[in-house]
Amino acid sequence: MTRPVTLFTGQWADLPFEEVARLAGEWGYDGLEIASWGDHLDVSRWDDDAYVQSRLDILERNGLKVFTISNHLAGQGVCDDPIDQRHRDILNDRVWGDGDPEGVRQRAAEELKLTARMAAALGVKTVTGFTGSSIWKAVAMFPPASDEFIEAGYQDFADRFHPILDVFDEVGVRFAHEVHPSEIAYDYWTTKRTLEAIGHREAFGLNWDPSHMVWQDLDPVGFLWDFQDRIYHVHCKDTKKRTGNGRNGRLGSHLPWADPRRGWDFISTGHGDVPWEDAFRMLNAIGYDGPLSVEWEDAGMDRLVGAPEALEFVRRLSSYEPSAAAFDAAFSTR
Repeated sequence: MTRPVTLFTGQWADLPFEEVARLAGEWGYDGLEIASWGDHLDVSRWDDDAYVQSRLDILERNGLKVFTISNHLAGQGVCDDPIDQRHRDILNDRVWGDGDPEGVRQRAAEELKLTARMAAALGVKTVTGFTGSSIWKAVAMFPPASDEFIEAGYQDFADRFHPILDVFDEVGVRFAHEVHPSEIAYDYWTTKRTLEAIGHREAFGLNWDPSHMVWQDLDPVGFLWDFQDRIYHVHCKDTKKRTGNGRNGRLGSHLPWADPRRGWDFISTGHGDVPWEDAFRMLNAIGYDGPLSVEWEDAGMDRLVGAPEALEFVRRLSSYEPSAAAFDAAFSTR
């Protein structure tokens, strides 16, 4: 099944948008998933026709299209508790403001609303991102977290996201939440509970990224089948596990990426433990025809080598079409 292969610009926001578009175009990508940070996209300028057109012109000059935009960073601030220096490091000045935690959350929510409007201005139907979570801090369940404490976290998420999704509905755009540790939905069961909390609103779906599932020992392919009606976007990112020596733990031990003492690492697509061929067959089976966005993260490989190699890998596997005829039809003699 032919699907566009795009490059997520989040890990390239240290470069000017024009330069990233040039590289992606030269490598042969079909388009970009544009991150709303660096100089790549300022969502507050959604109603500035000249600015919006300037982004589209850069893409056109490089033979690219935009299929998705991202605002993971602002999304992280919507539900997170605590809000601290980590957020100061990732949020723009407009969202951070005076740093008052509740003010940050409210301004982050407004930023996601602006992101929906920017998507509509660009002609894009999907925004990828995070939600943050007020209960991720309780993942170890000690000090003990009561059922009421956990339930309050899902309610907090719903209360904060319903008004955001109202704007998404207003402009005809969907939010694709990336199931990811530190978010309200980070594994299989929390995803089910999150969808229930938000009332299964059509505006809220999922960005499937198997790299976050593999190190948790989740089945990323089965996840596609079970949540097939909510797979709004796909990230192609890989993970390599290194937990077999009795010392490296799956929680990472606060060690930096690519440190050999880590129990797992994000790694360039096709070099890790994600069952990609099964995944692409499942994407065919569920009829997913949206973008395949290469989210390139590998601290042990130069990105100028990894990104074009990942494109070649993804395009080769995604080009397989389901058979037009049953292979055993030829056994019939009638």
